[in-house]
Amino acid sequence: MDSFPTSLLSGYRNFMSGRYADERERYRSLAESGQSPSTLVIACCDSRAAPEIIFDAGPGELFVIRNVANMVPPYEPDGNFHATSAALEFAVQSLKVSDIVVMGHGRCGGIRAALDPNAEPLSPGDFIGRWMGLLKPAAEQIQSNDIMTPVERQTALERISIRNSLNNLRSFPEIKALEGEGKLQLHGAWFDISTGELWIMDPATRDFIRPDV
Repeated sequence: MDSFPTSLLSGYRNFMSGRYADERERYRSLAESGQSPSTLVIACCDSRAAPEIIFDAGPGELFVIRNVANMVPPYEPDGNFHATSAALEFAVQSLKVSDIVVMGHGRCGGIRAALDPNAEPLSPGDFIGRWMGLLKPAAEQIQSNDIMTPVERQTALERISIRNSLNNLRSFPEIKALEGEGKLQLHGAWFDISTGELWIMDPATRDFIRPDV
């Protein structure tokens, strides 16, 4: 117990005396009836961009998948381990969510690393390099654009990555079928950490616009 982070214990005490105390009955109801969120959010594991905080969601309201750079890999039913695809399958088949939101964010370290292989936090490890390789074709095209500034290139790839993940979502047969039947909606969103602005992808133009909120 001595090695357990004290900040987490302090946060837990605040949770029990605050939010849990206020929503005790909701937690008990969720424990008995199970979860039934209608929305799946695929977000980055960046500690600054938590969907539950950004969307002010209560317990049981969102099903969240978080990984490096909020990416969805293509449908590959092989013998390898696919954590994101497994969670996605559970959300669609078991929870029967009606909306899937791919949410990227500004100043994403994974996207920065994809644009610059020597940048932090990309490491010479066994997994992250191959994972970010999902963006290699798009990153190479943006890298060659000398007109854009580094910040513009990063923002562009952050948003292109969202579109790429939406395309990969549609490579899953069941998702493509449900969307075609009007039973499932796919959305793109981009969150600016520094300003708190949320940008939503227009499904027709694929441009990112700020909603009236």
